[in-house]
Amino acid sequence: MQFDETIKVRKEKKIYRVGNKTVKLFNNDFSKSDVLNEALNQARIEETGLNVPKLLDVEMIDGSWGIVLEYIDGKTLEQLMAEHPEKEDEYLELFVDLQMEVHSKRAPLLNKLKDKMNRKISETTLDATTRYELHTRLEGMPKHVKVCHGDFNPSNIIITNDGTPYIIDWAHATQGNAAADVARTYLLFNLEGKKELADKYLNLFCKKSDTAKQYVQKWMPIVAASQSVKGNEHERELLLSWANVVDYE
Repeated sequence: MQFDETIKVRKEKKIYRVGNKTVKLFNNDFSKSDVLNEALNQARIEETGLNVPKLLDVEMIDGSWGIVLEYIDGKTLEQLMAEHPEKEDEYLELFVDLQMEVHSKRAPLLNKLKDKMNRKISETTLDATTRYELHTRLEGMPKHVKVCHGDFNPSNIIITNDGTPYIIDWAHATQGNAAADVARTYLLFNLEGKKELADKYLNLFCKKSDTAKQYVQKWMPIVAASQSVKGNEHERELLLSWANVVDYE
């Protein structure tokens, strides 16, 4: 296959443009089931009516699994925020509105967020007492079935030239409690060293959705622990320090 442009290079995959298509090509050793699960997530999210690239194909390309999607021409919200810092509040407002729209959807066949987090907590390097506390806290959280993106950040939103937003990268999508999704976005901003933006985001989301900030904060240790299983050493240390805070403040 002839690639027109390399869009992004990650450790486990490369993303290319081929005409009016985007090809996400995974490494040879990447789990086939994870590739197929991501494609399935994409198809299920497409059915909710959210603005997402259409799934076109899943195929072997030069010995590697690839997901073929509709190409969306535009800039990421992350790029726009960097180019127009004076519009940060406006862009953050759009960002929160889009996340709330995601949470308004239902996709009953998606994996359950609680199941995924329980599994991830068990895989952490935390001691047994902390893991027990986190499992117990997770079990006590209200059971919801809202669509959760799982990696909602400005780099996963593309704004087309006519201003239409598209949400991309549904590899981590689940159904569950929206506050967990918000906690994850808050932690992602912090991991990028954007604490001020993280706080502004959390305050805005809680205000617009009428959600108590303390409710989101109760999810922080759980989400941090589950996120610590992946990522680099520096991120892991930071996340585990959050995970060890039994009563997050």
